[in-house]
Amino acid sequence: MTSAPYLPAARADGSATGPGAAPADRPYLLRCPVCHESYQDDGLRLDCAGTHRPGLLSTEYARDFAPGPGSGPFRYACWLPNAARALPGGAIGATYRAERLGRELGLNELWVAFSGHWPERGAALDTGSFKELETQAVLARLPQRPPVLVVASAGNTAAAFLRACSRQRVDCVLVVPDEALPALAVAGERADCVRLVTVAGDYTDAIELADAIAARPGFQAEGGTRNVARRDGLGTALLAAAETIGRLPDHYVQAVGSGAGAIAAHQAARRLLAAGFPAAHRPDAVSGGLPRLTLCQNAPFAPMVRAWQDGLAEPVIGSGPEVRAAVAAVHARELTTRKPPYAVVGGVRESLVESGGELRAVDNAEAAAAGALFAATEGNDIEPAAAVALAGLRQAVAAGRIRPEETVLLHVTGGGRARRAAAHPPAAVHPDLRIPPGLGAEAAAYLVTGA
Repeated sequence: MTSAPYLPAARADGSATGPGAAPADRPYLLRCPVCHESYQDDGLRLDCAGTHRPGLLSTEYARDFAPGPGSGPFRYACWLPNAARALPGGAIGATYRAERLGRELGLNELWVAFSGHWPERGAALDTGSFKELETQAVLARLPQRPPVLVVASAGNTAAAFLRACSRQRVDCVLVVPDEALPALAVAGERADCVRLVTVAGDYTDAIELADAIAARPGFQAEGGTRNVARRDGLGTALLAAAETIGRLPDHYVQAVGSGAGAIAAHQAARRLLAAGFPAAHRPDAVSGGLPRLTLCQNAPFAPMVRAWQDGLAEPVIGSGPEVRAAVAAVHARELTTRKPPYAVVGGVRESLVESGGELRAVDNAEAAAAGALFAATEGNDIEPAAAVALAGLRQAVAAGRIRPEETVLLHVTGGGRARRAAAHPPAAVHPDLRIPPGLGAEAAAYLVTGA
């Protein structure tokens, strides 16, 4: 292939330089939930080779739950794919009992899993987002000489990959909407192995371009929710929280765009329960001790909420101006995925059914008020998506779905950016290439790759 001057050069054998060598022994299998076919992991597989309805591959570990030393995500290497090659400087969030916020909400046992930047509590995710958890796991899973990784993002994921790939010298192409550039400013210095492309559009436009780039020889889609490492990396937040609490919580509350983090938490809880970890013990348990998921979206763009409430097999999401207007109007733009893994086997809907959970929509005013409440009671800033989750928790308590005596885990999936910016002012990020409006994905991919 011919490499464009602003991209890392793909090798003739379809690979590029990457981090250290992967171990030959991978003590786990990838399993298809539809046909039950199993695969040895090559570090890149995203899907089952069978011809059947979609399903998310999952990892089956031969190892027991045996947390290692340290406090980063690789403390849970027992349940991370290829985590024998842990990356240096792994970081994770912190779980604590939020007594003041709990009193405001009328909850006696409210715990917060804070996946952001809060050094005083031990939360060390410098980009201020739980996306760092998935990024660390994805890079640790890669083979020795991976193709150029292609990542589409609404902002937070790109910031995490920019930081991690720059530090580990992993070749990648990040594709984000123009409006996402400010979110990348927290990532720090960008190495020349990381190339940044912006599109004049929204997250869906970025996904379409990333897919077209990844189809070129020498490039590889990171995979999003389909990547088992992404989900298992995100699942470490639940593992750490359950360790801190001493058992599985009765309720798990999180905002969702794609729902990858919620699926990850549910899968991690299932693994813990199967390993004999103390179960949730809410009075109305309906799923054998699993935490009940309360998943939250931001109106006016809440397609999974509508699908759940209306009993639809799939969310009905158009692409016209009314949809783009709804996306533009929300408080938490990172929650505006238009292709969520809702109905796939192992996806959001299945996780909700198994846990006896529900989806909730909150409006912008509710989210803003929730963000202010967290700052006032807990003393740190949180990202818009986390504010949506807190607003959804308030709704659930008011509706009687969550009782005062039950143990609740609120996952604050991002926060502390304002606190960190005060000490480390972010630097503006400039793209290597900006795709103008009206240029189709295939043409744009040719412009990016030169092939």
